Amino acid sequence: MRWTLFLLVSVSICVAQANPAAAQLPVDDSVRIQEFYRVASQLQDGLWPGWSKVPSPLMLVTVDTEFLTHHPSPPPELKKIGDDLFSRPRQFPVEFQATFPAFGPPSVIVIGEPSATESKRSTPWLFTVMHEHFHQLQYAQPGYYVAVKALGLDHGDTSGMWMLNYPFPYEKPEVAQAFRQLRDLLMRTLAEKEDAAFKKSAREYLDQRGKFFALVSADDRRYFSFQLWQEGIARYTEVKSAEAAAHLAASEGFAALADYEPFPSYAARARNKTLDELKQADLATWKRTVVYSFGAAEGLLLDRISPKWRDLYFTRMLSTDSYFEATR
Repeated sequence: MRWTLFLLVSVSICVAQANPAAAQLPVDDSVRIQEFYRVASQLQDGLWPGWSKVPSPLMLVTVDTEFLTHHPSPPPELKKIGDDLFSRPRQFPVEFQATFPAFGPPSVIVIGEPSATESKRSTPWLFTVMHEHFHQLQYAQPGYYVAVKALGLDHGDTSGMWMLNYPFPYEKPEVAQAFRQLRDLLMRTLAEKEDAAFKKSAREYLDQRGKFFALVSADDRRYFSFQLWQEGIARYTEVKSAEAAAHLAASEGFAALADYEPFPSYAARARNKTLDELKQADLATWKRTVVYSFGAAEGLLLDRISPKWRDLYFTRMLSTDSYFEATR
């Protein structure tokens, strides 16, 4: 493991003594960040081989200040305030949960404090950071950006916003209806316990999946498949990270946080949390955000019908379609 774990609490104390006017990383936030790097170091390579080799810079967004750590070459506009800790006045929204090359490569996790984000509490926040850390692994793959460009979906948009704003026909009645049917069939298939019934339902699901994608254009299929590959499997990894952490004891500092939930408790409900979200997912109104729970559920399905599918993930990039085709 090439990361150097450091005690951010001690760093902030030293900074305060050296320069009372310097921005200080709040103690609870320093504990959360340290816990992310500690947990990641124990789980990541067991989930995705080689994950630990990827740079993992993180920028925490607080009300007034942004704090950057683990960046190999921090930009000069940030002020060094401690060992591997830099700060600047806040620029990003406090509710941010995103990963992108904020200062050029490598990609940076940019995330607000738990109470300001959708996570709300420290333990879900920790595994949301694991989700964002998986994006760092995706983006670091050789040929990733060339492959994304080759999708031919940006239509000249170099900002990357096309990934959020692509005009997929979410509201087209027959597409929305077919998605509802596919969603419900996916839920039923995952719930099947008996082997023969599961295999029958899985075959039906694969047929219905093909019919759903046949309703949209080739560009639309590439876009939706790409989103399932990128965001859906990131959510899947978030769930699997939580489940893998069930055997871990939290650090003393993390367990002392007022909003701490024990890892075994959160692991027991992480999967159902995503499946419950999927039950409510409506393509016409939720639009792109359905890919998180839907793609994660497809990852869980692939675990049952093709347990070695993850071996294909970085060799057949930007679409999960071929992983399903390999099961036929």
